[in-house]
Amino acid sequence: MNSHNWRIVGRFVLLMALQLLVLNYVYLGGYVMPMLYVLFVLMLPTGMKRIPLLLIAFGTGLVMDVMCNALGFHALACTVVAMLRIWFADRILTRGEPVTIQTPSVYSVTPQYFISYLMLMLAAFYLVFYTAELFGFRGFGGVLLATICSTLVTTLLAVLYQLVFLKRKEEQ
Repeated sequence: MNSHNWRIVGRFVLLMALQLLVLNYVYLGGYVMPMLYVLFVLMLPTGMKRIPLLLIAFGTGLVMDVMCNALGFHALACTVVAMLRIWFADRILTRGEPVTIQTPSVYSVTPQYFISYLMLMLAAFYLVFYTAELFGFRGFGGVLLATICSTLVTTLLAVLYQLVFLKRKEEQ
C-alpha cells in the first residue's frame, strides 16, 4: 500500500474514533446531530470506481450501525450519498474535466465549490437518515429542520477538521 492509501485508512480511523467517542454524545436542541464520519466518504478520490466506492460507503455506514446499535440507517444514508457523490463530484468539484482529485478538500478545490458540494451531500445524507429513522414523511417539518441544522453544524465541523488535519497544497 502506498502512502496515500495509508492516509485514507488513518482518516477512517480518526473520523470514526472522533464520531464514536465524542460526536455521538452531542445533541444540540434535539435537532443537531453532527455526523462527521460521512466526511470520510466525501473525501475519497474522485476517480474511484463505482463499485468499490459504494462498498466502502456501505461498509462505513455498517460500522456506524453496529457501533451505535442502529437499524441500518447509517449504511443506507452513506450508500445513497456515495451514489449521489458519483454524479455531483464530477459536476461540482472537477466541473466536468477528466481530473482525479486524490483528496477533495478546501485546499485541493476552490473552497466555495467544496463547501457547496459538502453541504449538498450532507443535506442528502441527513434527509435520507432522518426520513429512514422516522419510517416515513409523517413529521417532515421536523425532519427538514433537523436536516438543515445538522447540515450547517456538520459543514462547519468538516471545514474545521480539514483546516486542522490537512496540509495545504503547497506543503503536500
